[in-house]
Amino acid sequence: MNAVSPTRARIIGTRHMVAAGHYLAAQAGFQMLEAGGNATDAGVAAGLALCVVQSEYVSFGGVAPIMIHDAASGRTTTISGLGTWPARTDPELFLREYGGRIPRGVLRSIVPGAPDAWITALELHGTMSFSDAAAPALGFARDGFPVPELMARILADYGDELTQFPGTAAIWHPGGAAPKTGDIFVQSDLAETFSILIEAERRAAGDRSAGLAAARDAFYRGEIAQRIAAHQRHEGGWLDEGDLAGFRVDVEAALSTSFGAAEVFMCAPWCQGPVLGQTLAMLDGDNLAALGHNTPAYVHRLVEALKLSYADRHALYGDPTFVDVPTETLLSASYARARAGRIDPHRAHPGMPDPGLASNWGLGTDREPEKRDPGELDTSYVCVVDRQGNVFSATPSDGPAGGPVVPGLGFVVSGRGVQSFTDPAAPARVGPGRRPRLTPSPALFRHRDGDWIMPIGSPGNDVQPQAILQAFLNMEVFGMTPQEAVEAPRFATFSYPRSSVPHPFLAGLLRLEERIGVETREALRALGHDARDWPDWDFAAGGVCTIRRERNGRMEGGADPRRPGAVAGW
Repeated sequence: MNAVSPTRARIIGTRHMVAAGHYLAAQAGFQMLEAGGNATDAGVAAGLALCVVQSEYVSFGGVAPIMIHDAASGRTTTISGLGTWPARTDPELFLREYGGRIPRGVLRSIVPGAPDAWITALELHGTMSFSDAAAPALGFARDGFPVPELMARILADYGDELTQFPGTAAIWHPGGAAPKTGDIFVQSDLAETFSILIEAERRAAGDRSAGLAAARDAFYRGEIAQRIAAHQRHEGGWLDEGDLAGFRVDVEAALSTSFGAAEVFMCAPWCQGPVLGQTLAMLDGDNLAALGHNTPAYVHRLVEALKLSYADRHALYGDPTFVDVPTETLLSASYARARAGRIDPHRAHPGMPDPGLASNWGLGTDREPEKRDPGELDTSYVCVVDRQGNVFSATPSDGPAGGPVVPGLGFVVSGRGVQSFTDPAAPARVGPGRRPRLTPSPALFRHRDGDWIMPIGSPGNDVQPQAILQAFLNMEVFGMTPQEAVEAPRFATFSYPRSSVPHPFLAGLLRLEERIGVETREALRALGHDARDWPDWDFAAGGVCTIRRERNGRMEGGADPRRPGAVAGW
């Protein structure tokens, strides 16, 4: 095993714990726990805080897929947090006028799913009001917070995209320039949006549920909905009042499969969540420890299994409301064994393998150089475990670079439409009422006999399941602590059509952080991989956060130093 010397201290506790992609979000969640809230109260508070302190990645009007484990019932459920294409969407427009691309601006807008997801989580599993959970976020937006180094760098690097839309530029490039590290960053319009929902809840007659319903209505049926729809009309978008008023997130049982004594829980194939489960099912039974941590044989085995999963993702995953995705088969042990049998231990597949099940869609995208689109401006993550053993895991997303901010509201409507395909044969295609195939995909692991439970997740677009996979195996196979596991050097394959426009396909590309070593890269090249250096601690390699809770209540967290994440707990 490669030696891992963590840069951060181990955080161990027995009471409750939060791990989040920004230290102020971890603080917000911890405040809720200390005030008597449960895992969901804390998770929502941290998630709302991320909409402010990591607004380069996360929008209050964006997406927020959530996974919750209820300790009393033992059930693990998901809240989609993902909106749909508007009813008036014209898929042919992208083919007719944009060469099959989805342009920047409001034509990529879908219904904001995040606000309903946060409120639904509180409604079903929380104990606090929206105003309680939103209090830290409101304070950060109204009073400001010091800009971390990575945020300053991202906002500067994406200056061309952010300044394309004047309203967006006014917030994220105030005074005509990106804020610098340490500048106090204020978002007054977003604070006003939070205040509108808080005031609607305060005025509601009835119990906590009535207040939460009033807050939801303030966003989806009231003043905020009217302003969103008016802005969309002004900009030539399709989203209108009917789309907003008729929207509700989906709540469903989490999917699951096994790896050794562990169960892994995932969201449904409206996102890429099953990629993690499929890959682990293919690796189940392998003696990965004997291959050695991050050796050429180990990296090759994981990468080739991931390619097979991504091939199925590309050809088969889509919104299950519209597409018959054979999820039960894809996650079955027999299918996994058959797929794993296609892995050649001595040779890399030169591109993306064929899917394992029949599909009417082939590659469906051009092979083109890697290109950047603001739709890929990443994601964040938060997880919480409380003293009762309840667990919260969420991956909120949707930064501001892909479209115009809604005047006076301080957020950009979810541009997650960039993760749809315009080819009519694609399972994840554009269409009225359809959901894009989302990359954000929170996960949760649990020992089959209840010895431990562990929420885990990461930003990173298509890299998310790869980063989660490696961190989990670092702990489960190689015995690392959570902090060691998330800091260990990482690799990622890009040998598949990417989820976001322009869906570049880079056959054989494998990036490895430099700490893995030149000898390993050369050995992988000899196996046929297009192995290239990845700078150490690159934020694009993900930002894994996790908490592992043992049966006796002892818990330990890990937060990835590739991002400004943190663990708070005791």
